[in-house]
Amino acid sequence: MIASKRQLAITEGPIFGRMISFAMPVMLSGILQTLYSMADNVVVGKFSGDPNALGAVGSTGSLSSMLLNLIIGISLGASVATSQAYGAKNEGLVSRTVHTAITFALISGITVMAIGLLISKPVLVLMGTRPVLLEGAVLYFRIICLGIPATSLYNFAADILRSVGNSRTPLIILTCTGVANVALNFLFVCGLGMSVAGVAIATITSQYLSAAYALLVLWRNRDKCYGFTPKKMCLDVAPLKRMLRLGIPAALQNMAFSLSNIMLISGVNSLGDHAIKANTIAGQVDAITYTASTSFGSAAMVFTGQNYGAKKYSRIKRVLIYGLIQATVFGVLTGQLFLIFSEPIANMFISSTDPNRAEILALTKELVNILLNIYFVCGIMGIVSSVLKGLGYSISPMITALVCICGTRITWRYFVFPHERFNSLGGLYLSFPISWIIATVCYLIIFFVAWRKIKRKKEE
Repeated sequence: MIASKRQLAITEGPIFGRMISFAMPVMLSGILQTLYSMADNVVVGKFSGDPNALGAVGSTGSLSSMLLNLIIGISLGASVATSQAYGAKNEGLVSRTVHTAITFALISGITVMAIGLLISKPVLVLMGTRPVLLEGAVLYFRIICLGIPATSLYNFAADILRSVGNSRTPLIILTCTGVANVALNFLFVCGLGMSVAGVAIATITSQYLSAAYALLVLWRNRDKCYGFTPKKMCLDVAPLKRMLRLGIPAALQNMAFSLSNIMLISGVNSLGDHAIKANTIAGQVDAITYTASTSFGSAAMVFTGQNYGAKKYSRIKRVLIYGLIQATVFGVLTGQLFLIFSEPIANMFISSTDPNRAEILALTKELVNILLNIYFVCGIMGIVSSVLKGLGYSISPMITALVCICGTRITWRYFVFPHERFNSLGGLYLSFPISWIIATVCYLIIFFVAWRKIKRKKEE
């Protein structure tokens, strides 16, 4: 098996530093991917001349995330299946898993695109999107749906690269295509006078460039077991079943997150235009911080998967401990950093002539203070959940997420938020840190049960 210079040795040698080396490109990749959306909001909010454009784009955020998270969840199944086979040095299984994953990515991407186009307007109406924003929101979301096949192919290809220890190449890809996205935003909005359609077209163009680049990288490594050859595309039953067994619960879990957030958005929409804009801005800061806090979860999952495949169980415990330390430290640092710069970041989205500027900034500041001061708990939650997925556990993390995270947020939305004391944007978002704490405790209990099983397996 020929190792690339960009691949880390995961089943041997030191763990702590290599987890950081793996996680940092994942973090930067996630931030760049988030900047696609942020660039849309900044350009359309400040340069389109349309006072409703920012709200229209922001109104689609939770719905877009729901469809994207469906794809990301299943791609995680492909990542775990590939990393375990790679750790076990089963080259034939790695190759079959890779080609099955890419084939499934294309099929599922086209399917989700069709679903998105069909449900766009009814769901946005159901979410309580304000009439003045509805037309722009539907237009933006439908164009974004056209890029879903590319997003699917890129995420599966990137997860395959990461599963074999290469997290740097996805970063290089997103750096190149991210620059293209920003340039196209300015071209379509400032140069051609387009509004929400312009930023949406810029985004999906960049997504197709990302997918093509990622597939090209896999094709250039076709002499390796994880390489991609178009004529080998297939749906091999054995790796597909394993991929779906691991991926479908993760996908359902991600979709449940998005559905609960859509229900929260209906609460935001009930608070008026200022709350919608503040939520859109805070959502961008939140997305970047979330990526920074949870990128170590990606490292923990791959390191766990490969070492579990190699039957090096003692290293898995160190992966968990080191991951918890790293997620906590980086969660605290990034949370406080974004708190310091939250106001300058918010100013990027709001036109200087907006008469409601001060109120929107105040609401944004209230939101980020609630979220960012405790974001390290979200990182801890992500580490434990990712280690469980790397071990092949999929159902228990899903049930925990559904009950502890989604259940808490939905209960809060419909039974706590309506009370006068909590009927505000800040009151609504208190459900986030509360759900993180509850879920983290449950994940830790599940891990200790799983670890006892691993210890018995090792003794046998």
